[in-house]
Amino acid sequence: MNDTDFRVLLAVLVVALAVTALARRYALSAPLLLVVVGLGASYVPGVPIVPLEPDLVLFLVLPPLLYSAALESSTLRLRENLKRISQLAVGLVLFSTAVVGVAAWLLLPELPLASALVLGAVVAPPDAVAAASIGRRLGLPRRIMTILEGESLLNDATALTLFRVLLAAAMTTTVGAGTTILSGLEEFALAAVGGVLIGGAAGWLLHRARLRLADGALESSVGLLVPFAIYLLAEELHTSGVLAVVISGLYLGHKADEAGYATRLQEQAVWKALDTLLEALVFALIGLQLRVVVDGLGDDATRILLVSLALLGVTILARFVFVFPTIYLPRLLPRVRARGPALPWRGPFVISWAGMRGVVTLAAAFAIPAAGPDSPGMPGQSVVLFAAFVITVGTLLVQGLTLPVLIRRLHIRDQGGHGDVLDEAAVKQAAAEAALARLDELSDETTPETVTEQLRAWAQHRANSPWERLGRSDDELGEAPSLAFVRLRRAMLHAERQTFARFREMRRIDEGVMREMLRELDHEEAMLDR
Repeated sequence: MNDTDFRVLLAVLVVALAVTALARRYALSAPLLLVVVGLGASYVPGVPIVPLEPDLVLFLVLPPLLYSAALESSTLRLRENLKRISQLAVGLVLFSTAVVGVAAWLLLPELPLASALVLGAVVAPPDAVAAASIGRRLGLPRRIMTILEGESLLNDATALTLFRVLLAAAMTTTVGAGTTILSGLEEFALAAVGGVLIGGAAGWLLHRARLRLADGALESSVGLLVPFAIYLLAEELHTSGVLAVVISGLYLGHKADEAGYATRLQEQAVWKALDTLLEALVFALIGLQLRVVVDGLGDDATRILLVSLALLGVTILARFVFVFPTIYLPRLLPRVRARGPALPWRGPFVISWAGMRGVVTLAAAFAIPAAGPDSPGMPGQSVVLFAAFVITVGTLLVQGLTLPVLIRRLHIRDQGGHGDVLDEAAVKQAAAEAALARLDELSDETTPETVTEQLRAWAQHRANSPWERLGRSDDELGEAPSLAFVRLRRAMLHAERQTFARFREMRRIDEGVMREMLRELDHEEAMLDR
């Protein structure tokens, strides 16, 4: 990357973060707004062409985003919904590849079937970043969110492996179809099994190392390197780097309670900031590709655009055709019906509609070799690239803009709020009792009574706060004691900070001393926010 490329990328980052801030300020979907702004900016005079580099996305962007999502995912909930997630992450990817590929071959006779199937593999994996941001904001039920997030964690491995196999078949004429399919199945099995083994082993080793380091800053620094190192190692061993990163992230996230508190606080802040930066960059880059893909079409742009729009419809419809039968057809069997009532149709409908494509689709499309002096390239490369772009942007705008309306109209909201508070209240009460019992064990006649009384009061305060939320409304009861405690303590913390700053200006304390004392207050306020 030369100086000009670096300046352009930095400018894209600055603008993308500004657009993200604007979207959050007005409660808009940041990914969708970034795509729209990028589309408009791509034809503004003076805006340079910003090609999307596949290596940049597949190595520097995809691993940290998947790793961060895996850290925050619930391994237990994913395991409970593994059957449904596997159907989407494997079965739906294969189904979408075949349906879209055959449709493209029929609509574009000049496109070889192998190249058409490459297009199918490219657009097969949905990206749940946009769908998850909308779902969390509108309160989608937890099970639907788990299925969508689990699918996005695992489907990239299926799609990218399938893409490599089909691309190799599209660029060679010396290997028979049967041999290609057989070798493809062998490669997929090796990539999947190897990715799981490498990810699991790496996660186990890193967790043991994390427990021995006992240094929050060092642990967080190592954590930043983890997704890149694991991805590179797995890819060098010809397995799935995506799957290895996801498995290691799931393991380390599940074991996070055994790490130090400083590591958890720092990692949460670091990964949130990095996610925001990377997501802003990739969705802005998606929009900026319009001029790049249009310039490669030539004089047949109108017909290819119409065909691409038709393929957009096929891509959206294929998800419905797969999701509903896989959920409801097994209920024709009596033993399946005996397990419980059928799922309401609204949930599968939202899952079917939340199939927005994203940066992985475009990264794969841009990785297809074009014809050049040293290589014939893949036949139909420019057509596949343009169709992938139309499908990606089309799903982001059509489905992304209508998904919030759909969720509201269907009244699909997480109804577990009261139950969650009740569970929290019960477990906090049990935890307080265990903490007080431990306090009694450790206290003796030499322990100051004021210390034990303060600890008892704090434990009881934490146990009471969720019970208060289960009671009457604030209008009936007035301000809850826990809310009053937080309000007053925050005011006290503000007064303490002002005193520290005043003493620093008076040269009564050193700058370093003040920062240490501020850090103590910041930790306490972070606990109050929680």
